[in-house]
Amino acid sequence: MAPKFDSLNKLLESLRDSSHDFRVTTNPFPPMDAEKLSKTLELSEKADSNGRQNLPPTDATEMDDVERSIVDRVESQRDDSYQVVEDQLSTYATRLRNLDFDGHFGQIQLANHASVADFKVEVAGGRDELHGLRKDLRERDVELAEFREKNGLQKRVARTKGGVATTAKWLVIAALLIVETWVNGTFLAVGSNQGFLGGIMYALAFAFANVILTVLLGLYVVPRIVHRSFLWKIVGLAGIAAWLVVAVSVNLVMAHYREVSATMVDAIGPEVMRRLNEAPLAMSDIDSWVLFVTGMIFSLIALIDSLLISDPYPGYAGTHERYVAARQAYVDRKRDLIDELTDIRNDHNEKVEWIVRELSTRRKESASILDARARMVGLFAEHQDHLELVAQKLLAYYREANRQARTTAQPVHFKSQYTMMRRDISLSTENDWSDKDLAERIQEAQDQLKAQMKQISVEFEAAVTAYHQLDNLFPETSNGPA
Repeated sequence: MAPKFDSLNKLLESLRDSSHDFRVTTNPFPPMDAEKLSKTLELSEKADSNGRQNLPPTDATEMDDVERSIVDRVESQRDDSYQVVEDQLSTYATRLRNLDFDGHFGQIQLANHASVADFKVEVAGGRDELHGLRKDLRERDVELAEFREKNGLQKRVARTKGGVATTAKWLVIAALLIVETWVNGTFLAVGSNQGFLGGIMYALAFAFANVILTVLLGLYVVPRIVHRSFLWKIVGLAGIAAWLVVAVSVNLVMAHYREVSATMVDAIGPEVMRRLNEAPLAMSDIDSWVLFVTGMIFSLIALIDSLLISDPYPGYAGTHERYVAARQAYVDRKRDLIDELTDIRNDHNEKVEWIVRELSTRRKESASILDARARMVGLFAEHQDHLELVAQKLLAYYREANRQARTTAQPVHFKSQYTMMRRDISLSTENDWSDKDLAERIQEAQDQLKAQMKQISVEFEAAVTAYHQLDNLFPETSNGPA
């Protein structure tokens, strides 16, 4: 089966894939320690040494090497911090692109139409399938109604057995076969030169003929006696007569065989046939009569059991079972299709509810990213001010120490204040969503998704109604509604 709600699933996966992947740091720009840097650059020693040598000269207009090292160190820190800002802003930009509100809003509009269409396809497929099953049920229903009318069975329900009951009936027949074999074997073993094993072999043959032939007559011939047709009634009566002949003959042969085998070893068969022709009821041993009567009882039980396996009226049980099977197939499939549509609807609604919640979460995430980005830009501006102050402090310390050690006037540029060149942040905000606009668009998208849920529910109710309307399109006869 094709995937259900493909467009909605793609939207769901795209929202899941865009995971939160940035870290807002408390202070990404560690402050510069002016005192430690002064010691690292040995400003005190260099200021005293250069001052004693009256360096830089009084007419110098440019910074000396010591001053330049201070400025270079500070500006290097500024450039490193600028790179941190650029990297972090790139991360924010990537995260904002991954939120992809424009793409998701477009997918929502597509999913609104596609999801309803997908659901309608499922409904149509189920309706076509039920149409065929209902038509088949109607045919089986007409068949059963015509059979009842033709055979005058309108007031009697077919007597059919369930799977357990039918199995029990066949188990009774199997038990009869086993028990009769054991009983016959016990009696026949007395006169068999092969002992109990030989008696069992003959006993199985007699039991098989006695039980199986009776079952065949009970299933296919004897029930004809209840048929409306006179000719079939004659066949049924013939079946009863055939059963009596088979039962009496088989059990008489078995009884005479027992008596003859007790006194003879060879030519047992011809002697049995002779006794049957001359005096079939002449048996001198009471055990032979017990064996005969027992066999007749087993045969009678087998006949009754086989008659109760199915309805006695020929063809009624099969016709009724075909109707019941078609009815059950239709009812079960209709229930399964409604359950499937229920699962599809619930699965759709769960996905939509998750998307609605996720859009609200992403709005908060977008605001968090924009706030973090603005904070990052502000921190960098403060950091540049801090670096400038550090540079000014170190330059002032160096120059003052240099003046104290000099014997000549200080250079002119010692009076000028150092101003650090600022690194400007290039920040593109053209694709940013304002929180107000984003809130409005998300609310609109959520309203569309909720309307989609409502439409799916409407289609579900319409589908269930359409499935039940098939009962009116192909109504059943007096056999009852499905």
